[in-house]
Amino acid sequence: MNAEFIIQELLSVANPEKANFLRSFFKTGKGQYAEGDVMLGIVVPLTRDVVKKCPELPFSEIQLLLDSEYHEVRLAGLLLLVKQFKKAKGEEEKKKIFDFYLRNARKANNWDLVDVTCRDVIGLYLLDKTDRSALYRLVESDNLWEQRIAIVSTWTFIKNYQFDDTLAISIKLLNHKHDLIHKAVGWMLREVGKKDREVLVNFLNTYHAQLPRTSLRYAIEHFAPEERAYYLYHFDA
Repeated sequence: MNAEFIIQELLSVANPEKANFLRSFFKTGKGQYAEGDVMLGIVVPLTRDVVKKCPELPFSEIQLLLDSEYHEVRLAGLLLLVKQFKKAKGEEEKKKIFDFYLRNARKANNWDLVDVTCRDVIGLYLLDKTDRSALYRLVESDNLWEQRIAIVSTWTFIKNYQFDDTLAISIKLLNHKHDLIHKAVGWMLREVGKKDREVLVNFLNTYHAQLPRTSLRYAIEHFAPEERAYYLYHFDA
């Protein structure tokens, strides 16, 4: 089995009606963040089912998937990297998958491609590392998707009660202009709050007035109404 097998399998379950909806949902129109992306209209569980049929593809075949014009084919390539990373037996093998993902980070050119894969490759690889400079190179990138990878990958750290990188990267993204970054920052801050409310409150007490409003609203989503009102009032004041 090879990349062509996966592509043909995905083409065989394409849904043109759903593809029309997804083109709008994922903002593929002219001037939008995913301009020109081609949708097949396949739900993620179906894509995962196809990936299960040939999990051992070499990088050369996965590269063909990542180079595809089809959104769901690129997703399949990224999901293969996730599966291979989780099965990797040694540090050298994990590092190769990590590096390959980073080289192709810009191929994860929509928020779903980023969100369902980066934390299980980039985040998981860096979890036990003291050198996480790769994340800071990504956040300084001029590419929206690499920047989103930087913040969303910290989800894995948060789940393991490591918050410093999430907070540091959130600060670096305070002045970002794009709503997709505002949402990702707010989402990660909310996850921090689920693990340690005090860490989030301390961060908000310092930075709430500088956070984009979308980030703030996401971050305080689980606060009591009066607490949300307090931060939103001081944001608007």
